[in-house]
Amino acid sequence: MTTADTLVPFAEAMERYEPVIGLETHVELGTRTKMFCGCGTAFGAEPNSQVCPVCLGLPGSLPVVNRNAIEYAIRIGLALNCSIAPWGRFARKNYFYPDMPKNFQISQYDEPLCVDGWLDVLVETEGGEHRTVRVGIERVHLEEDTGKSLHVGGATGRIHGADYSLVDYNRAGIPLVEIVTKTIEGTGADAPVVARTYVTELRDLIRSLGVSDVRMEEGSLRCDVNTSLSPRGSGVWGTRTETKNVNSLRSVERAVLFEIERQAAVLDAGGRIVQETRHFHEDTGTTTSGRSKEEAQDYRYFPEPDLVPVAPSADWVEQIRAALPEAPSARRARLQAEWGLSEADMTALRNADALDLVAATVAVGASAAEARKWWLGELARRANEAGTELTVLAITPAQVARIAQLIATGALNDKLARQVIDAVLAGEGDPDEIVAARGLAVVSDDGALTAAVDEAITANPDVAARIREGKVNAAGVLVGAVMKATRGQADAGRVRELILERLS
Repeated sequence: MTTADTLVPFAEAMERYEPVIGLETHVELGTRTKMFCGCGTAFGAEPNSQVCPVCLGLPGSLPVVNRNAIEYAIRIGLALNCSIAPWGRFARKNYFYPDMPKNFQISQYDEPLCVDGWLDVLVETEGGEHRTVRVGIERVHLEEDTGKSLHVGGATGRIHGADYSLVDYNRAGIPLVEIVTKTIEGTGADAPVVARTYVTELRDLIRSLGVSDVRMEEGSLRCDVNTSLSPRGSGVWGTRTETKNVNSLRSVERAVLFEIERQAAVLDAGGRIVQETRHFHEDTGTTTSGRSKEEAQDYRYFPEPDLVPVAPSADWVEQIRAALPEAPSARRARLQAEWGLSEADMTALRNADALDLVAATVAVGASAAEARKWWLGELARRANEAGTELTVLAITPAQVARIAQLIATGALNDKLARQVIDAVLAGEGDPDEIVAARGLAVVSDDGALTAAVDEAITANPDVAARIREGKVNAAGVLVGAVMKATRGQADAGRVRELILERLS
């Protein structure tokens, strides 16, 4: 086994090394058109159907800046507590990529729109405690996305071993914001969790701003993870690696963890870390070498000659600031207090991506307890079974609230409510329509219940005798018999009362 294949256990690596991390997060903005042309940006369109001379880089075409993209970038910068530059300009970043039609990318280099911000994240430490880590933001800058290569054949989906490659330029030119953190030091063994928590908080923040859908599975949020190790107490930073295009929150954490273990093994063996990009493999949680990492001079930046500088006025910036929504962290703190939740309860809601769903359900009349019960229980189970997310289930917060209301009024019990949920998810209509069509309402009429109770007593004389002797817990057997006879539609509480009345 080579040194590169060897790993040092994480806890052991932490005894000798201090991790230093940094994150570069790319966010595709949700504008209707591309950054420098009028082509559409819909995800999943037919390949190469959303292109024009500008985004294909054809001779004679000229770019025009998308004003909404500028506004969205400023909105993100303000939410991240950045200073907004009164003047900035675009630059050409020159490098060859098959899926970049111009052979350069229009980006921002030394004059970005937003600089020197921060984002506080609440991190659950190794010991289960919570602490706030302030992640510094170096810059937020605008650029255009590249196209997308599809490598056909082979086992990995990468170009090595592929039979041939196809290129889709639909994504080329879509507005992209890159958010670059300052170096994150002093997190110790919490470094992998800090990385994941930061990207999670950033995703929630950007989603709340309405500037992107931040769907990692669709590539609208991608993260490059920089990791290095320095010997404890040395005060000298190590050489960093950059794990490219990590596309899930869990994988951000796993990428940092693996690189710490891998780099510790290399350093322990007397080797040196190569500054390079690395690929992350979702199936194994490992990284492999990509290419040597370029420095800024390798890109031969120079000002974009076809675009005038961007100079957002102070009045416009203040208008954008005034329209910012409540920050997700502040909203969570408010809801946690209003709903009487613990930190663990709130963490469970976030991890299930259910906070917005529960809040919307409460807003239309359900209690917080009932809303959490259904979204984190039955509906989360359905989503897991379907291999999908809660947010795409075919049921609305209003429908969940109505089901909770029908339970509260006694019209449904939990068993019947599950049948109603089945029917809603199957597209049979709203809860009230389903209850009526399927005859699912709870039976609470004493006449119908008394007949069912009498039949249960007759069929179970031994149980009835025990109840007459004062062993009232045995009534559960008769309640179960009545519930079975009524297909779960009887009012269980009233059934128990009738049984005890009949046998007293």
